[in-house]
Formats: sequence, structure tokens, C-alpha cells
Amino acid sequence: MKFRQQKIMKNTSYKIMALVLILSGSFYSCKDLTVLNQNPNGINPETANPNLVMSTVLTETGKAFVNLGYQDIAGVMQHTQKDGWSGGHNTYEWGGSQSWASYYDILRNNQYVYNRSVTLNLELHQGIALVTKSMMFGLITDLWGDAPYTAALKGAEGGATNTFPAYDTQETIYTGILADLETANNLLSKASYPSTPGTADVFYQGNASKWRKLANSLALRYYMRISAKKPDVAKAGIEKILANATQYPIITAIADDAAMPFAGNSDSDSWPSNAVYDASASNYRRIKMAATFVNKLLDLKDPRIGIWANKVQIPLVVDASLPKGTDKIEGGKRYLAPDKVVGRDVNTHPEYVGLPTGIIGGASYNLSPTAEQGANNPHVSWVNDIYRQAKGPLLKSRMMSAAEVRFILAEAALKGWAVGGTAKAHYEAGVKASLDTWGVGGTYATYITNPGVAFDGTLSQIIEQKWISSWTAAQEAWFDYRRTGFPVLTAGPAAIRKVLPVRFYYMLDERNLNKVNTEAAMNKLETTTYSEADGKNSPWSKPWVSQGTGKPW
Repeated sequence: MKFRQQKIMKNTSYKIMALVLILSGSFYSCKDLTVLNQNPNGINPETANPNLVMSTVLTETGKAFVNLGYQDIAGVMQHTQKDGWSGGHNTYEWGGSQSWASYYDILRNNQYVYNRSVTLNLELHQGIALVTKSMMFGLITDLWGDAPYTAALKGAEGGATNTFPAYDTQETIYTGILADLETANNLLSKASYPSTPGTADVFYQGNASKWRKLANSLALRYYMRISAKKPDVAKAGIEKILANATQYPIITAIADDAAMPFAGNSDSDSWPSNAVYDASASNYRRIKMAATFVNKLLDLKDPRIGIWANKVQIPLVVDASLPKGTDKIEGGKRYLAPDKVVGRDVNTHPEYVGLPTGIIGGASYNLSPTAEQGANNPHVSWVNDIYRQAKGPLLKSRMMSAAEVRFILAEAALKGWAVGGTAKAHYEAGVKASLDTWGVGGTYATYITNPGVAFDGTLSQIIEQKWISSWTAAQEAWFDYRRTGFPVLTAGPAAIRKVLPVRFYYMLDERNLNKVNTEAAMNKLETTTYSEADGKNSPWSKPWVSQGTGKPW
């Protein structure tokens, strides 16, 4: 028994010693593995160069803008209409489907760029990050209204107030944006910098002067945005910028436009709805020119129509001399006897035909022989073939332009503000800048004298030309429409309301997860006749920037 106990104790001792050796080995092995498991190709966020993140921030920002301005907001502003899967585009059937999650993702990454730039004392990078922050928060408040701002981007810090941030008022956000742009103007004013982002800056390749012009041009945009609510602030801000061109340079040449090209290497870095990576081309085929836009361009004899739109493949010809029942294609045209079009909405323009806004049965419009979704309708103008491509010299995300700046100054001059130059001079410079941008600047001398284009001294004409020049950047035209009521647009017969919307719904996830703060923001919206079916959280409820203005309806 004693021998057995000794044996057991001896065996136990061996096991303990073995366990100690195993654990000791595990400790040292883990320590070694910690070193070995460091990915030599990985990036330590505490030591990384902000350039590595900046490129993603800027490309995602560019995509965010074009995905609004060429997609559903182009439908709202009647640049285009869709004849397949058209509810969101043509008739505003959004239902809370929009989300700001991707915008805040961009802002979180951008905050990292800013913080690292502060740590490394990279003032150029700080300035770029503040301008980008201003653009993205500008989009968020323009699209939704009140939103998380001062308490945003702090989720990693934990705590309920950071995880479920309070919403700032739209007024507070615009004020913060303008303050950040002022700071950015100063940061971007140096003659040289010890380090630049170079090619990581897909907008300006590290050119501080151009970023500075963008900062001040954006300030003009946001001062004008609040001009109906805070006219004294807007007037003083715009006059301050225009009074000192050295201290506050702005974009006046198209070479300085904030316009991001597309790489075209994959679907993710290509023009949206291109037909290169979509073998069926269905996304391209769904988009047709809107009749509202086409008719205006035709009325004005606008040379940009040929850059933006294709001519109809087969024009319709209604000929009273043809025998009853005639419907034939001959010489590239479709000839119809009058009895074939009785009770039908038929457009026989020989070159450009737009799809009417918000109609029922858009796929079969103008006697289309193929009425499937995303129709191959030969009797309606498709967007130009350049938009089939993944990349190209005109395929850019356009975030701020010389044309927009000139139209802002034309409006300011029309108000009697001191901006240097007349409303007419700035208006004409805006028209010319847009024509130059799209490669038809040689037509300017004739175009500017055309009826409806020659300056008549009205705000409606300035905003109309600004709307035209916002092709593929229609979100800015939408925000102008909300502020001014121009251009005068009518919702289509199938639209879910009789007027155009003025904002996005707060999304369902936000209403569920951040319920208290979202409801507080919703309660600040102004309900209207058209928002009754939705309640306060409606695209037809007015945010602060529109409340009390009587605009746009």
C-alpha cells in the first residue's frame, strides 16, 4: 500500500512537472507566435501613413455623389427616367430604403485620416480631411435633415451616448460645415508642405491650391443653401469670400473642378450602370432620357443634348397619306397610318424623344415593340453610348464645378450682394463653363443668344441653367429646387404624391436602434399636406432649411 502510494505520488509529480513544462513551453511559444503572427504585409493603424486610407475615402466619396446624381435623384429632377424597375427613380417609392450607413463609414475612415494627420503634423492632409468631412456631412443633412454630427463617429469609445448618438439640428450642421471649411482654407494656404498624398489623392493629386479653392467654393454653396433662413449670414459669408480673392480663392476654371475619374478596372471602380461589367447591359438599358429634360434642351437648341443622349434608333412617322392599318419600317423609319396611333401618346420627333415622367407602362411608351423590363425601345432616346463604358474622359463624379460657382455668384449678384461683376456676367460665365466641360464650348457665342438662354434677369433662368449643367450631379439641382422652387417640375401621373419630395426617410434600422433620438429629429420636421400618409417621417415633410420659406411648394 505504501509502495503504491509512493508510486502514485511519483507519477503525479511527473505529471505536474510535465504540465509545468508544457505550460512554460506554451507561454514562450505564445510569446514567439505573437511575433511570428505579425503580418509583414499588414497595416498597424497606430503607425500607418494616412495616404493608405485617404485613397479609399476619396474614391468612396466620389462614388457616393455620382450614385445619387446619376441614379434616383436624376429621376426626381427629371434628367432621366427608367423603363424597368422604376419605382424609386420615377415615382419616389422609397419606403425608407435609403441609408446613411455607407456615408458614416466614409466619415469614420476620414476621421482616421484626420487624426493621423494631426499626430504627424500633416497640415495638407488635415485640410483635405476637413473638406471631405464637409462634403459628406453636407450630403447627410441635405438628404435627411437633422442627423448625428457632434456626437457621431465615437462608437468605438463605447457608452450609450456614443453608440446611440443624439442628432444635431440641420442649422448646427451647416454652421459646423462652414467653420470646418474656414479652418481648411487656412490649413491649405501654405506655399509648400513636407509631405503630400500624391496619387492617393484621386481628386487633385495633392495640389493644395486646388483643394483650397474647393473648400471656399463649397462654402459658397452652403452659404447659399441657408440664404432663405439666414440671409444676413449668407450675404456676409459670400461677400467675405468674394472681397479677398487672395485669402479666399475659388473655382473659376474647369481645370479646378472637383471631378473624380473612374479607373475602370472592375465593376467597383467603374462608371455606374456601365455595360462592360454587366454583360446583359440591363442597368444601362433601363435608363432613358426624361421628356422634361429633352424637351427643354430642344427648346433651347442646346448642343449638350448630343453629348448626353442618343438619337432614337427608329423615328416614328405618322403619315395621313398611308393606307389604313399601315405599320411598316422602311429606310430606318417606322411609318404609321393615323388609325394606328388613335388614343396613343406618340412622339414623332425625328431625333430625340424623352420618356415622360412617372407614367404607367414606361416600357411600352411610344409604341415600343418590346415592352419587357429594361426595354430595348428603339423609339425613345437612350443615354449616350459613352455611358456604356467603364471609364472615359467625360465619365467623372462631379462634386463641385466652375459652372456651379458662377451660377451661385449670379444668384448672389441678383440679390444685390457685392460679389464683383453683374448677374449677367456670372450667368454667362456659368453657361460657358458648362459648355466647355462637355466639349461644346465652340457653340457658346450662338447658344448664349438663343431665346430662353439670353439672360433675362430672372432667378428662374439662372437655376434652370444650373439644373441643366448638373447632369449626372442631379442631387445639387434637387437641393436648389427645394430652396427656390425652380425649375418648375411636375410629378408624373403614377407618382405616389402630386409634388416632388424634399428629403429622404429616416431609415428603419435607425428608427429601431436609435429610437429616442430619431423620433426627436422626426418631431422637428414640418408636416405638409403631402406628408400626411407617411406621418412626420416623410419625404414630403420639410426639414429646417425649407420650413417657413413657402418653397418649393
